[in-house]
Amino acid sequence: MILEAVILNVKPGLESDFETTFKKASKLISSMDGYLSHELHKCIEVQSKYLLLVRWETLESHTVGFRNSAEYQEWKKLLHHFYEPFPTVEHFEEIEI
Repeated sequence: MILEAVILNVKPGLESDFETTFKKASKLISSMDGYLSHELHKCIEVQSKYLLLVRWETLESHTVGFRNSAEYQEWKKLLHHFYEPFPTVEHFEEIEI
């Protein structure tokens, strides 16, 4: 399992619109092969900051499957205009402890 982690800095004043639109966009990502789950968290200290966590079966499920899909093109249209600056996406593997 791969965990995708993204800090989303939404343009101030657009938080409510972003949250509403994200609910619609969630249907796109959750329909993808290799998708396991996702969560969106709103920062307590910074009103326009969010944390997106997405669990994928493999790295390629995200970087190839989703990113090369028609669903991703729609995801971009719905969400990318909300971000300033554009987010950095990172992927993590779980360490057995």
